[in-house]
This record gives sequence, structure tokens and C-alpha cells, in this order.
Amino acid sequence: MKHLTGLYGLPASTLLDILNLASSYREGLKAENPSFDPVLVNRRVALVFFENSTRTRFSFEIAARHLGAGTLSFSASASSVTKGETLSDTIRNLEAMKVDAFILRHPSSCSAEFVASITDRPVINAGDGTHEHPTQALLDILTLREYFGRIEGVKIMILGDILHSRVARSNIFGLRTLGAEIAVCAPATLLPCRIDHLGVKVFTGIDEALAWADAAIVLRLQLERATGGYIPSLEEYSASYGLTDEKLDRLKRLLPVLHPGPINREIEISNLVADRIQPPGYSSSMLMEQVTNGVAVRMAVLHRLLSKHS
Repeated sequence: MKHLTGLYGLPASTLLDILNLASSYREGLKAENPSFDPVLVNRRVALVFFENSTRTRFSFEIAARHLGAGTLSFSASASSVTKGETLSDTIRNLEAMKVDAFILRHPSSCSAEFVASITDRPVINAGDGTHEHPTQALLDILTLREYFGRIEGVKIMILGDILHSRVARSNIFGLRTLGAEIAVCAPATLLPCRIDHLGVKVFTGIDEALAWADAAIVLRLQLERATGGYIPSLEEYSASYGLTDEKLDRLKRLLPVLHPGPINREIEISNLVADRIQPPGYSSSMLMEQVTNGVAVRMAVLHRLLSKHS
């Protein structure tokens, strides 16, 4: 694996290698003052973000620094992109400055694969359009594996805007490769055509989907969809597909809940469900576990790609 542009087609052995290394880093992160072997000392990692980010950008930066690497932070709004510089020119200029790896977030699908085709430096996809977001899926998988002790045979329901979600795609590819059963739940207008061809169950009713699932991954509703004709209104979407305590109470069993963030509170997920770290109740929020696991996963990915790169 020279790059990580997506989880599609990656073998289970590669995914498990990353997850196992991430688990060891996760143990180290539990210390009050975590300290790690600086395996990437004197390496320089460029965070090339053409879209806004909080969790992904900061966790990559923290991950790189834990491993001894330096980081260069690129923002499209404060760069020569505003003067007309192309993506390929941006990458080549950074490459000429002896950057050792690129972490790319871009609004265009498959932009990470394009960058990987024009550089010999490792490229990590931090989210490209509606295509993939591999490290988000890996941290979700790590969180689920920590909770259940396994992935194979676990029933995972992905709820929300599947049509536009790079997180959903990467999770489907990664989780299915590791043997999980996957279902999606959304209004028909937010489901891709022939989504069932990816080997997932399809629900359009939330109660049936929740009854089937062992865990739920709730996706952010991109608010612009409300004015794009995909849903009647935010209020109706929330009433029908928002994950609330009342809906979970009907299960009469505990359901772990994940969300990639940022959260639209009281739209796709209620405050109570988002913030309930521990039972009592019938849900347990895994959101903060995901954030910590995001650092561990990104440490593992940087370690695997950069320690082998010469």
C-alpha cells in the first residue's frame, strides 16, 4: 500500500494491519501524557485541505506530531489557489519543497487518486467529494471492534444521507470486507440507485432498521439538501429519520451509536442520544471514543505509509 485513497478493494489483511497498529496506539493514548517512538522524525507532512475541517485536520496533525513528523498546513482560501493555481501545480510546488506525504481533502470526487497519479509521495485521502473518506471509516471500524470485540457478523445500520456520503461508502467497503452485515436507512431520495448491488440491506423505515441493527452510524444531514428537493423539510426529516431516545426506547435493548460529526443536533440525532455516554437507557454514544480513535487510526496510517516510503 503506497497510498490510502480509499478502502474499496483493500484486502482484509491490510485493514487488520492498520487496525491492530491503531489499537496499540489507542492504548498509548490513554496515558495522561502519552509518549510514542518518533518513527517519523524529520518527515514533513502537508495537510492540503480545500474544505473546512476540525476533527480530521487536527487529528492528523496530532497524529503526525506524536510520531515525530512536522506538519505544513495548507488552506485553499489563503493560498495561490485564489489566484488560479491548479491542484496539480499546488502539489508539484509542495513536492519541490521536499514534503514527504500529502493528506488531501478536496470537494471533487477521486481528487486523491488524481494526486496519487502525479506524485511519488504517499497520498492519504481525508475526504474527496462524495467518493470516500477512508480514515473516518477505519476509526468507525476500530470503535465498533473495541465495543463488540469483533467485526465479523455484527449488523451495522447506516442512517441518513447515503446518496452524498463519502463516509457511508468507505464504511460499506471496509465493514463488508471484514465480514460485517450492513444495512442503510434513508428516504428513497437520499439513497443511491442500485445501492443494494453493494451487498447491503435497504430500509426506508427507521423502526425496522433499528430492530435489525446491532449498532447505528448516523450521518450528518447536509442542510442544503432541504432546499434541493431531496426532503420535504428539516422538520419532517427529523420526525421520520432523526435518531431520538423515544425511537431507541422502543427497542428495549442497548444500541451503540456513532456519528462522524459535525452533528446537526435535534435534526439527525437528538441531544440526549448524542451526549449519553453511559446507560441507563437504550443508547450509548460512541462519539468521543471515535474522536480519540481517529488520532490512533491516523497514527497507524501515517506510520505504515511513511515508515516504508523512501
